[in-house]
Amino acid sequence: MRIDKFLWCIRFYKTRALATEECKKNRIWMGDNALKPSKEVNIGEIYTIKKNQIEYKIEVLQIPSNRLGAKLVSLYRKDLTDTEQIEKLKTRNQEQSYYRQKGLGRPTKKDRRDLEDYISFDSPNKEDE
Repeated sequence: MRIDKFLWCIRFYKTRALATEECKKNRIWMGDNALKPSKEVNIGEIYTIKKNQIEYKIEVLQIPSNRLGAKLVSLYRKDLTDTEQIEKLKTRNQEQSYYRQKGLGRPTKKDRRDLEDYISFDSPNKEDE
């Protein structure tokens, strides 16, 4: 099975096209070598995947025949990601949720005006001087 199809099958990427694109951008590695999308996957190999500024490491346990349900993914791959990388991801998620809670969408006009008022109090305008 190709590496791009494998990453799609184990739900690491939403579409196979995204997995292929990431391979072409040299974000999928095995050891020190960047992989092409056509690289064949073998059991026991360890891949490094850079996604969202985090370096994930996965080991291939089995090769699936098609795309899996989310509950079955752990049977086909083993997550070897460093705890430091996981902490970095948790920190980024907390920073984003602190700024704006999930589900609130884009800032409104009122939010923008409030922000402009706040900024104008902090830094004096050249027009005011």
